[in-house]
Amino acid sequence: MPDALLNQTADDSLHTDYLQVRQQTEGLIEGLSEADCQIQSMPDASPAKWHLAHTTWFFEAFIIKPNIKNYKDVNKTYNYLFNSYYNGIGEQFSRPQRGLISRPDLDDVLDYRRQIDAIMREHFLNQPSSASGLRELITLGLHHEQQHQELLLTDIKHAFSVNPIFPAYAENPYKKQGQLSLLRWLHYDAGIREFGAGEQGFAYDNERPRHRQYLNTFKLASRPVTNGEYLEFMQAGGYRNPEFWLSDGWAFINREKIDAPLYWHLMGGDWFQFTLYGLEEVDPELPVCHVSYYEANAYATWRGKRLPTEFEWEFAAEQAKACRDTRKTISLHPDVSHADALIGIPVGVWEWTASAYAPYPGFAPFAGTAGEYNGKFMSNQYVLRGGSCVTPLNHIRHTYRNFFYPHQRWQFTGIRLAEDSR
Repeated sequence: MPDALLNQTADDSLHTDYLQVRQQTEGLIEGLSEADCQIQSMPDASPAKWHLAHTTWFFEAFIIKPNIKNYKDVNKTYNYLFNSYYNGIGEQFSRPQRGLISRPDLDDVLDYRRQIDAIMREHFLNQPSSASGLRELITLGLHHEQQHQELLLTDIKHAFSVNPIFPAYAENPYKKQGQLSLLRWLHYDAGIREFGAGEQGFAYDNERPRHRQYLNTFKLASRPVTNGEYLEFMQAGGYRNPEFWLSDGWAFINREKIDAPLYWHLMGGDWFQFTLYGLEEVDPELPVCHVSYYEANAYATWRGKRLPTEFEWEFAAEQAKACRDTRKTISLHPDVSHADALIGIPVGVWEWTASAYAPYPGFAPFAGTAGEYNGKFMSNQYVLRGGSCVTPLNHIRHTYRNFFYPHQRWQFTGIRLAEDSR
């Protein structure tokens, strides 16, 4: 899937960028049936059809309706059905019940996309930014849609995983080459460093402002933790020993009867994992993924290490000039090159950090209703850094701050270890 590199300077590129992103989203459902696009397997996930509609609603609600006089909604019910969490716009349909929205059907949703695209082309995409003043908001909408491209894939993976025949989303073209290198420990000196996105180029509001923080001397692992390394933790009784677990984590794994990463299955004495390519044997050299913050922290404790802070991670990534992925397409599962990566070159898993998701000093949310995009979630979540094998390519940057609750595992979440250094 080629990625749209959203041009921040040339107005004549906006139309192309918009069409490319929109086409990419619809390309993700090629080969899926209407039933596939309808299902919702858990409250945290959403149906593929809902992702298609919600990303369209975003352009209608934030750009079209406020800027076209006497505009008539494509369908007034969509403002309720496909509003995710924007209280400033109106009420929302219950998130855990999105799979019950059988009408509009998939054809209706695709027609909705076509209608909104036509309005965007006619009124906004070919207008110079100096006249419309909307370029930044349209660019936000495109990055928002790319976030949902990743969510669509992780959500359909979870939906397929609960099917006992383990259907594949796609055929696996991957042929493993090379061997995993030994883990190295990279040393970083103490000092006052700058963090966050600068003023140029696109970034989410939670990546700004750029500011200074002091870092102690530390070391960071040269690559993420692999399946084989994590399996050692499991075989050593890591899931049965409360010594390694935070109290909430110990309660969580016992309540949910968790003894392995999400999607792992023990069959005939061997471990298999469900992937978007179907059920495959666990490869010990690939990055472990689909682990919660609790599992990541327990593994680090067992190893006598810790998780990095988000600032340690960002400084190391910036020093390595990392997160400049050379891939031309996304992949659907981490491969051996991801396991041998230095801070995400190329990226395989989102990496848990020890940092709570909180605002930077001087944080200012996006203006208007878009201010609900990130800031309202700065509570009880942890920051992840990097990106995953299914992250759209221009989301891979060292300042990007992803965030999830500590128990969540259905994203491609993994582990990189850190330790204090003298």
